[in-house]
Amino acid sequence: MDRHKILLVEDDREISGMLKDYLMTENYDVVCAFDGQEACGLFAEGGFGLVLLDLMIPKISGMEVMQQIRRGSYVPILILSAKDTETDKTLGLAMGADDYITKPFSVVEVLARIKANIRRATQYDSVTADPAAAPSLLTAGELSMNPADYTVTKKGRKVDLTAKEFEILKLLMQNPKKVYTKEQLYSLVWKDAYLGDENAVNVHISRLRNKIEDDSRNPRYVVTVWGIGYKLGEMS
Repeated sequence: MDRHKILLVEDDREISGMLKDYLMTENYDVVCAFDGQEACGLFAEGGFGLVLLDLMIPKISGMEVMQQIRRGSYVPILILSAKDTETDKTLGLAMGADDYITKPFSVVEVLARIKANIRRATQYDSVTADPAAAPSLLTAGELSMNPADYTVTKKGRKVDLTAKEFEILKLLMQNPKKVYTKEQLYSLVWKDAYLGDENAVNVHISRLRNKIEDDSRNPRYVVTVWGIGYKLGEMS
């Protein structure tokens, strides 16, 4: 089995050492950074399959590190933070994180989240690398989606979506009459058990709307069915 390389950004050396030792026994290669500046430099060297990122780190904040990574990469980013308010989680997810783990945490939980996010990223890459395995072009109004190369265009212009944003939109476009609850979306897109945390779904829906809608406050493509969930809007 290929050993995935993880960038662990954590200034608490005790936590960093504990996580590194545990993850290495689980067949991961772990590279540690203890401040934001070091993290950006190491990430630029390439080859990482996932980033574990503490927000409260010296020199450059975790949020700034995430912004720099997201300028050129969709690698899974899992936030590790003692900040556990809904506002903190929403902000982290909105800035581009794929998951948010609050301290104190269980190393077993961290491992499960790592495996789930790497699995999704690997599936994303495999579909992109094998166009023959993907379905044909999907259209809705001014949107066109090509699952073969994971591209979305609106009025002929490319729309850059993250893997999860793409999967949410693809699910709705493939099943235009179906209404999905948040639990169903989480289960199908995140491929994980839904534990009642609506944050991840809400934030990704909001980000998707900001990218594809003319007016995200009055969406045409990803519409809310009040009290139930979401569906693809009716295109005239």
